[in-house]
Amino acid sequence: MINAGAFRRRLLNWYDGNKRDLPWRESTDFYRVWISEIMLQQTRVEAVIPYFHRFLRRFPSLEALAGAPEADVLTAWSGLGYYSRARNLHKAAKTVVAAGLPASYDEIRALPGIGPYTAAAIASIVFGEAHAAVDGNVVRVVSRLTNGSGEASKEAARLLDTRRPGDFNQAMMELGATVCGPRTPRCEDCPVLALCAGRAAGRERELPVKTAKPAARDVSLDLLILMKKNAVFLIRRDLSEKRLAGFYELPELKHFPEIKTEPAGSFRHRIVNDRFLVRIWRAAARGKSASKGYWLTAEQLTEIPLTTIARKALHSVHNLSGGAALDY
Repeated sequence: MINAGAFRRRLLNWYDGNKRDLPWRESTDFYRVWISEIMLQQTRVEAVIPYFHRFLRRFPSLEALAGAPEADVLTAWSGLGYYSRARNLHKAAKTVVAAGLPASYDEIRALPGIGPYTAAAIASIVFGEAHAAVDGNVVRVVSRLTNGSGEASKEAARLLDTRRPGDFNQAMMELGATVCGPRTPRCEDCPVLALCAGRAAGRERELPVKTAKPAARDVSLDLLILMKKNAVFLIRRDLSEKRLAGFYELPELKHFPEIKTEPAGSFRHRIVNDRFLVRIWRAAARGKSASKGYWLTAEQLTEIPLTTIARKALHSVHNLSGGAALDY
């Protein structure tokens, strides 16, 4: 069994001297911590940082977020993916403004879109409550420390430093993200190497043992960028759809068989187990070739929620806005 006291000292000493300078660590304000934890769900830190800054500029307070139309929130979130996070964030903001700030793990857990991990992270960082936050990084660290024996959540709770629970949880996540990586752990830089049973057994690259994932599916997608003067044609997903409801996207080429097109590039994009090969086609509108949709300028594109695939496609095409690639 790992010596909990020695582990805490080594981990927190390392964290104090090596933690990354991240914008949400500038304070323990509930709003900032909450926004960051929701954004960081299944998303890399590097990808979150610019969104975090832009989101707070657009919605600098809980009241601003709660009072905004959902479309504005989705627009600010556009490109981060997993859009149910944004919708739940908006709902939770309304709840908090109406009922007051949560003051405990249980009250945070009751908010829309908050699971055990996120509630533990926020409660420990903001309120100093002793709840172990166990995400994929922490599971990997604990699994290697124990050489795969025992249950990761229970061991994380046993190791938790109750005097500095917020720092401890962030240190565990930091260790998993920067040193104890999934494919190439940098064991020589690990502050708790001497306590790691997985490394001693030579199994650090095998752990944690993963269950088989469903096979990936290859999907071909041909999208049309239809232009009229300085506007592009987009369609909007129905509000009743389960995925990306209300988001704007480019139409598929197959719906415009009569239009003469030219190839405009291609790219790959992955959504969970779907691997998309996206081919982009371009054409100029003639007459009433597109009626059930919206003609939007580059400036208007900044004000609507766009699917990530549409955003990538539009960024790759020039001459939509003064001869330069779109920047929004």
